[in-house]
Amino acid sequence: MPPANTTSLDHYEVWFLTGSQHLYGEDVLKQVAAQSRDIADALNASHDVPVKLVWKPVLTDADAIRRTALEANSNDAVIGVTAWMHTFSPAKMWIQGLDLLRKPLLHLHTQANRDLPWADIDFDFMNLNQAAHGDREFGYIQSRLGVPRKTVVGHASNPEVARQLGAWQRAAAGWAAVRTLKLTRFGDNMRNVAVTEGDKTEAELRFGVSVNTWSVNELAEAVHGAAESDVDALVAEYERLYEVAPELKAGGARHESLRYSARIELGLRSFLEANGSAAFTTSFEDLGALRQLPGMAVQRLMADGYGFGAEGDWKTAILVRAAKVMGGDLPGGASLMEDYTYHLAPGAEKILGAHMLEVCPSLTAKKPRVEIHPLGIGGKEDPVRMVFDTDAGPGVVVALSDMRDRFRLVANAVDVVDLDEPLPNLPVARALWEPKPDFATSAAAWLTAGAAHHTVLSTQVGLEVFEDFAEIAQTELLTIGEGTTLKQFKKELAWNAAYYKLAGGL
Repeated sequence: MPPANTTSLDHYEVWFLTGSQHLYGEDVLKQVAAQSRDIADALNASHDVPVKLVWKPVLTDADAIRRTALEANSNDAVIGVTAWMHTFSPAKMWIQGLDLLRKPLLHLHTQANRDLPWADIDFDFMNLNQAAHGDREFGYIQSRLGVPRKTVVGHASNPEVARQLGAWQRAAAGWAAVRTLKLTRFGDNMRNVAVTEGDKTEAELRFGVSVNTWSVNELAEAVHGAAESDVDALVAEYERLYEVAPELKAGGARHESLRYSARIELGLRSFLEANGSAAFTTSFEDLGALRQLPGMAVQRLMADGYGFGAEGDWKTAILVRAAKVMGGDLPGGASLMEDYTYHLAPGAEKILGAHMLEVCPSLTAKKPRVEIHPLGIGGKEDPVRMVFDTDAGPGVVVALSDMRDRFRLVANAVDVVDLDEPLPNLPVARALWEPKPDFATSAAAWLTAGAAHHTVLSTQVGLEVFEDFAEIAQTELLTIGEGTTLKQFKKELAWNAAYYKLAGGL
């Protein structure tokens, strides 16, 4: 098994299922099998498809469909299935299989040939190439059973088809990671804060994540038990990878602080690995025997794929972990983020995001600077942290809130931009962005939705992947982007409130 914190998608697979029946004879079924293999191969050849499509024999009866669904459910490597009705696969055959299927489903509406063979087309061709109405039969039974799915339409040679399939695969990988996620909390939520609270039992029922708490002093024992040789090696790695402030280097006045930061990282890693956890939280109000609030250690663990939430915010830790996996091998990064303060020049409004210490260096391709500065809260020694500016480019900011009767995701498309001017006196990593469609609409919609102030900022994936994730998770998602108006957004909130109250009572 790969490490719990891996973000690689190499160990996942998606099964490619093709529907048909025996009505047309064995020769037709052989052609169906050959052509469905060709489509799977064509999609696998695309760089936009990150997870291998594994072709399965053509399904022609209810028992084979049922057994395939059960096999997919029991195979941890399978993160979803893609289904296509090549000919006409009567939908009653699919009832038991779809009812039993517990993996995400993508309905691919395509056909083997791109163009009609105008001069040669005959009724044998028509019998073989019936996806135009075979998939309509399949679409009906999915809707009749209430099966959540993504529908992608077009020929396999169309790059847009591969792109949409790849986005869904990334969402399915994020879902698979969350379903098996163990999340370790050190301490509780920041006192008197509302939005970081939530129902952990409902979270395990809805998302599959197991959220449990350990004493911070158990972590402190692991930190203080780190071997000196391991500390030496890690400090040498810091000096090799980053620009370390002179006072933190060997012989510098604050070198011991850097060594203690290395101890925190070693202790955190060993504790999380022993527990099989791929996400965690800390709280500056509960540090026990720790001498520093974990700063650089958290940043480096996030860079290695761990989910993290500050101040006990386990819901954001889930989102960060999901975003890390969904971003997989893409350029850019994902991190805990917090809307901190604004630039309100008319027509040029921007949001400055940061946190006390814990912003992931995956958000920049530049070499971070390792610094030490006082922290006015927490009552501990000055913590070490990495300082950098997030690289410019498109991104998405996403929050997860517990609305009592459901969880709510809110996602805002943004453009991360370069700083207008340097920030020489702000000793934390930061990101500056312009929210879509504009600052006033974005902020008003966010506040109206009751979205959280802790978020994940991803510069690897956009709204579509989170939309697919929400569909798979059957979780409410409100998006803010180009075309969003506050009037329509409020209507969507009202419709959603009615829908989830009705759905919850069924």
